[in-house]
Amino acid sequence: MMKDIPNLKVEDIAIAVVPREIQSDEEDLWDTYLINLKEDPITNVLINSKGYGEVEGEKMKTTILRHFFEEIPPLSVVKIEPIQVKLFGLTNEYWVSFTYDDYMYDKKYIFVNGSIASENFTRIPFINRPGVMIR
Repeated sequence: MMKDIPNLKVEDIAIAVVPREIQSDEEDLWDTYLINLKEDPITNVLINSKGYGEVEGEKMKTTILRHFFEEIPPLSVVKIEPIQVKLFGLTNEYWVSFTYDDYMYDKKYIFVNGSIASENFTRIPFINRPGVMIR
């Protein structure tokens, strides 16, 4: 019975964390994006995001946020949410589920503590700015 279930892997979908072009003095925010690198749209996209870890020896968790997009066009990017720089000391997890070609896919994208940093920058497709991306 298990042999009848296809084991398809998520391909051509990425999560990127990108600093804002203009930072205000009050808030230091970056933006999180989902990037569809496929030649076709993906549908029924659900994204759960959360942060967890330790800060100064104290366990810390953020609220779980959920985002839904009915369709994300091919070769495009959508903004998921802003993220505060002070949360980069936590592990930030984005769990993405979507439908593509009549099959439901899901994948966790995990930015471990300290991975969202300028030394890990790459050029982000479609945004054409530096940021950290997991594909």
